[in-house]
Amino acid sequence: MRLTALLGCGALALAGCGSMPVTGDVKAVGASQPGDSQVQVYAVAPREGAPPSEIVDGFLESMTSDDPAFETTRKYLSAAARGAWQPSGGITVLAQAPNRSGPPLQDEANRAARDKETTYTLTGEKVAAVDAQSSYRPLAPTDYSQPLHLVLEKGADGKQEWRIDVVPDGLVLGQSDFKRLYRSVNKYYFATGRTNGRSTLVADPVYVRNRTDPVTRMDTAAQTVRTLLAGPTNWLRPVVDSRFPAGTALRESVIALAPDDQNVLRVRLNGKADKADRSSCRMMAVQVLFTLQDLTSARVERVELEGSRGRLCGLNADDASEFTADHGSDGADSQYFINDKGQVESMAGAAGPPEPVTGPLGAGVVPMGAVGVARDERRAAAVSSDGQRLYVSSLETEGDLGEPLVTSTASKAADRLSPPSWDGRGDLWVADRDPAGHRLLRLAGGTGEPEEVRVPGLDDARIEELRMSADGVRIALLLTKDGHTTLKIGRVERRGSSVAPDISVADLRQAAPQLTDVTSISWSGRSRLVVVGKERGGVQQVRYVQADGSTSASGALPGVNQVESVAAADDERLPLMAETVGDGIVKLAPGDNWQTVLDEGTSLVYPG
Repeated sequence: MRLTALLGCGALALAGCGSMPVTGDVKAVGASQPGDSQVQVYAVAPREGAPPSEIVDGFLESMTSDDPAFETTRKYLSAAARGAWQPSGGITVLAQAPNRSGPPLQDEANRAARDKETTYTLTGEKVAAVDAQSSYRPLAPTDYSQPLHLVLEKGADGKQEWRIDVVPDGLVLGQSDFKRLYRSVNKYYFATGRTNGRSTLVADPVYVRNRTDPVTRMDTAAQTVRTLLAGPTNWLRPVVDSRFPAGTALRESVIALAPDDQNVLRVRLNGKADKADRSSCRMMAVQVLFTLQDLTSARVERVELEGSRGRLCGLNADDASEFTADHGSDGADSQYFINDKGQVESMAGAAGPPEPVTGPLGAGVVPMGAVGVARDERRAAAVSSDGQRLYVSSLETEGDLGEPLVTSTASKAADRLSPPSWDGRGDLWVADRDPAGHRLLRLAGGTGEPEEVRVPGLDDARIEELRMSADGVRIALLLTKDGHTTLKIGRVERRGSSVAPDISVADLRQAAPQLTDVTSISWSGRSRLVVVGKERGGVQQVRYVQADGSTSASGALPGVNQVESVAAADDERLPLMAETVGDGIVKLAPGDNWQTVLDEGTSLVYPG
């Protein structure tokens, strides 16, 4: 290998930090450990007279470096390829660093010198792709194969040197290098239409470069705002809007963004931003504030936007809360579950003691088997213990249970209704798993006639379980086919009118494809899920998965025995809850271990 790496003393604080050696050779450095983002790798130019195999290896290794503008990396390319290669054209992520195959070492010099050209093939297992919009897409592992063609080319000194003249755009990285070099961030847009008269923000996850991007020279915050201004990713674009006028961008001189000593962040935009009126500018500031809230070391208390003629508008952080996706109750969410009598009970703060909810669901007039609570905690939907009937009832007043709003005619309980889920718009969703005609249903406002929602792309799979996001534009589905249950995320598209709505779930995307059997899911915060599942031949695991399907080394959660279901809140500060075999209902608070809360209980949920 021909790379060298430096690691700051801060990253080595636990092990101590000795003096830097000033003599000796540069030694090979393997791929860094996953998540080791403090490792900084520098590229080394090709040596004079290097054989083709060394040129290929040097090029691959240089792509994993922090090479400014990829200037050193381009030295491995021919003159024509050097100018044409676009490293920002996307990223191919392989399970491991790419393998290189080609002529045997003992043959390459003679054969290549005779032919004056040669070809090597890059191979590996492709597990994900990042497109030019920085949008990540996980893939079921597939074989990757890409040829690299080399030719002898006369250099400036007149000597013949091997260089790569055919190279695909973008980068090819192993997973460990990808996770070292890039990080997941959320940029924010507004859901199309309004939720209860309010504009709702939707997280759009993308991957940006840690530290400084080699091409733009921007820091992480500036890169993220740049992608925000470029507009939503193609997958989310049909259901969200941006308030920035078309063509708005950072001024050319802006390569770093950070709040000042008063925690005020000033963002200088080009002249296109001048077209925004006062109301639109305020919403532009909201998008920036939410996008950068987790990226700066200091809390951003205020965002100031500047156009070509000076200040456009400003927004205090405390004034942005009205745009959160979770239009729920004023207090912290409670947890709800069903006791051994089929009654719905609640716990405040996961501390108990549990109490029956107000109304017929708490009285146990009809024994229930699954429950879903509206985000404002004023109503709940419950499915009878036999899975046949769906009821909606108040959690604030006593009264009769009323007639079921949905009834399944399937003969077996496992083929009837799924647990229900509420979105942030106040709509109720449930799946009828009847083999004679399984379908996804939506009850607008949680009342009235159920409407069937089209789900193109199911490919004969059956919806076992569903969870709606708080923003109402994404749905997580557990789909069963050929004896396996996998997780897919779909985009909820709303067309038509309130009188004649046309609702569909479009463009299903596989999430966590390495998990071949998923048993439970729950949204956790704005842009991630908690997933319980197994890899093929593996053991059960509980982990976080981003809304784009990506995972991280920090996504794995502490082990817990035989989890049957999991529940997370929109507020990520609240504990994660799980229903287990043997240990009852347990909770996991941030920075703590699993603790038993109740010995018995089923269908544990947070609002949503």
